[in-house]
Amino acid sequence: MPKGRVSLSVLATVVGLAAAAAAPSAATPASVSAPVSLDALDSGVIQQVNVIRREHGLSPVKLNQSLATAASSHSDEMASDGYFDHASFDGTAFWKRIGHWYGQGSYTFWSVGENLLWSTPETDAPKAVRLWMASKPHRANILNATWREVGVAAVHVDQGPGIYSGEPATIITLDFGVRR
Repeated sequence: MPKGRVSLSVLATVVGLAAAAAAPSAATPASVSAPVSLDALDSGVIQQVNVIRREHGLSPVKLNQSLATAASSHSDEMASDGYFDHASFDGTAFWKRIGHWYGQGSYTFWSVGENLLWSTPETDAPKAVRLWMASKPHRANILNATWREVGVAAVHVDQGPGIYSGEPATIITLDFGVRR
C-alpha cells in the first residue's frame, strides 16, 4: 500500500441552497497529538499550492479562517473516528459540512472543493502537494481558477484507530472555496 493516500471530493457548486450542519460524532476520540511541525505543515501547504498556481498563471488562494476551521474539524474527526472520507462520520456530504462554517450567506454564488491526504508522520508540505499533483483530480482542484480562498489542517495520531490500524498517521484536509 502506498505511503501517501490522497482523496478528492467532486466540486460542489451550490446556488441558493442552505448548508446543513454536520452532527458531532459519538465515537470516543483517539489519542491525537500535535507535533510542533503541524502549523508549519499547514502554512507550507498553502505556500506550495500558491507556488504551483503562480507557475500556471493563476491567482494565489488566501487563507480563510472559516475554511481552516472546517478543515480542522474534518481532520480531527477522521483521526478520532478512524476513517478517511470526504463525508463526515455521520454521512453528511462534504459540501454541507464545509458550508456549516463557510456558508453561502448573502452571496449569490458559492462553491467548495476538498483534497484529503493520509500519510506517514514525516510528510512535509512539498511531499503532500506533490502527491496531490500526481493525481489528475487533485491536480485539477489545485489548478481550478475559480478558487479564491483555502483552509488547511493537518493532524497527527500516534496510534490511529480504525482504518489507520493502530499505526501513526498524518491526515491533511485542504478545503477550497469561493463566494461572490
